[in-house]
Amino acid sequence: MSFQSEIVNWYLKHKRALPWRDTKDAYIIWLSEVILQQTRVEQGLPYFNRFLQHYPTVLDFAAASETQILKLWQGLGYYSRGRNMLFTAKQVQDLHNGKFPTKYDELIKLKGVGEYTAAAIASFSSNESKAVLDGNVFRVLSRYFGIDEPINSSGGKKQFLELAQALITDQEAAIYNQAIMEFGALQCKPKSPNCSVCPVQSGCEASKNNLVSMLPVKLNKLKKRTRYFNYLICQSDENILVKKRSAGDIWQELYDFPLVETLENYQEDQQNFSEQLGNIFGKDCNVTALSQQKHLLTHQTIYVQFFGLDNYIINFNQDAEIKWVTLREFDELPQPKVITNFMNTHFNYLEKP
Repeated sequence: MSFQSEIVNWYLKHKRALPWRDTKDAYIIWLSEVILQQTRVEQGLPYFNRFLQHYPTVLDFAAASETQILKLWQGLGYYSRGRNMLFTAKQVQDLHNGKFPTKYDELIKLKGVGEYTAAAIASFSSNESKAVLDGNVFRVLSRYFGIDEPINSSGGKKQFLELAQALITDQEAAIYNQAIMEFGALQCKPKSPNCSVCPVQSGCEASKNNLVSMLPVKLNKLKKRTRYFNYLICQSDENILVKKRSAGDIWQELYDFPLVETLENYQEDQQNFSEQLGNIFGKDCNVTALSQQKHLLTHQTIYVQFFGLDNYIINFNQDAEIKWVTLREFDELPQPKVITNFMNTHFNYLEKP
């Protein structure tokens, strides 16, 4: 039995029951694919259900505001995905009369739709013979065929794409693509895969040569940036001072608190911290350390310190983006996860509607 047949047979026996597998609606498939980018299925599934409930069609999505989309996206990370999705929905509305395209050549032109997503939507919705290449597929192909070319090198990507496209030829694209991705997610896992029950073990080069833990190979290009965020909490009765984050940095268009960013821990960069603090809130303001968190992002490690302020005078000219909102209004605005965690801990008396 061929490699492809073994993978498909395994899939038909072991596949998870997921709602986007019961449809050929390109909009619903697109919704699931974007939400699940760099997100585990168990984490992304509730978001998928909520988005589909709020926006059952692409035209409903296109009619939403960015604030509504980001609020619904809150906690999922990589917020540019949500912004791109809104742009894409408007593209589909304007350029395709509200009908989500199903062909690869049209899909690849949409905002935020790359080669993988276009191939997935095209194959799942119209059975177009386009091979998908995500982390799961890279891992399965690298191990089974014994390929040690880095998957994130230009040569490696070309080699894997040619192989994946050759394997999907003469296959039912929708089933085969789903099968090989599911096989990588559940069977050929990154760590400690159960090779003894693998249906393709006899032909697997990594298993034969004891290379399972070594493949796939990936070039280490990531250099993490360390940052220090010092959030300043100003509360007056049921009002709190917030700020909408601007473009060009993480969490753009989300709401957090007035911020002093230092090069080191605020105690080790005291002069810089005090100067920035005084510029916005006056030199006589008092600060009280409330709590701290370590927040990990893909490219950044952020050390977050929260301070309560009193005896302050706000210089709105120094930072025109800050404004007063009620606690309830803030609860309705999209926030970074680190802010939501703080609010849930320190303002847990806030009644939810």
